[in-house]
Amino acid sequence: MIFRVRIMITVILVFLASVSARGQEATLRFAELGDLRLENGQTIRQCRIGYRTFGALSADKSNVVLLPTWFTGTTQNLIGSIGPGRLVDSSRYFVIAVDALGNGVSSSPSNSKLQPGAAFPHFTIRDMVNTQHRLLKEKLGLRHIRAVVGISMGGMQTFEWMVAYPGFMDAAVPLVGTPRQSAFDLLLWQAQLRLIEQNRSVPGAERSVVQAIAAMTLLHLRTPTYHATRTKLESVPTLFEEQEKAVLSLSLEDRAAQLRAMIGHDIYKRFGGSAERAAAAVRARVLVIVSESDQMVNPLPAREFARVLKARTLTLTGDYGHLATIEQGETVRAAVIPFLQP
Repeated sequence: MIFRVRIMITVILVFLASVSARGQEATLRFAELGDLRLENGQTIRQCRIGYRTFGALSADKSNVVLLPTWFTGTTQNLIGSIGPGRLVDSSRYFVIAVDALGNGVSSSPSNSKLQPGAAFPHFTIRDMVNTQHRLLKEKLGLRHIRAVVGISMGGMQTFEWMVAYPGFMDAAVPLVGTPRQSAFDLLLWQAQLRLIEQNRSVPGAERSVVQAIAAMTLLHLRTPTYHATRTKLESVPTLFEEQEKAVLSLSLEDRAAQLRAMIGHDIYKRFGGSAERAAAAVRARVLVIVSESDQMVNPLPAREFARVLKARTLTLTGDYGHLATIEQGETVRAAVIPFLQP
């Protein structure tokens, strides 16, 4: 009896220790980067970057996978994509999830004491990537990583990583991202940005702006066919309420800051607008994943760059739109998991 009790106590202690370890892995940390000079010559004062780590770093430091955040997302949102059987397996890889500039966790208009609100400097997708590179190299002592894997705006950052630091990673997997915006994408992003900027000084306008952005997002996240065939009529009011709450989770100034970064995103501009010259700079193995029915990040630019790169491509079909990587998660994991392996 005593022996059994001791075994039970040991099992409980091991379980509690494992839970504690997982909790520590998911703990939000910050890297202080000091004054950060941006592409446009402006400076973010006392810049700090949020990040979380999962898994164990191998002795030769060869198992690092970086996950940047999507538009308005945080590293907290990425936790569900990390772990055994998920998009990136933290039992195999040392996963570093990084909060992008402007997401309300890393330096942003909403949390800057020295440059608050509209006074916050305008940054780019390249600036986001530069902060991540500094975190990895200067703060974590890493000179090379296994891969960068990013979804949506995280995919945009992944494309930027390919040309900004081409020798830093072995592999890159952009999911529903783009190397540059299409005209269709710009219509959506600029419409949202104009709403925010034109109503910034209008008393009581925030509620209307939030409602309008929520409506735009609902119309673009999925396809008309999806809603016509799968969305129940009585659930429409609830969808609006939930999306408005999601919009309110990030300040409008933070949203505007990340919108500007996406609007200016174009990895070809440093190569005279040439996709071929940009592709020639890429050294990583690349798997490009797009959704054929995506109405938020048009898949054509990513597919064209993949063709020029001669990269592997996975095109998700169906009427799931921008959320296809969630709806068809098993298909995505079946492609990503073996691709990340040496």
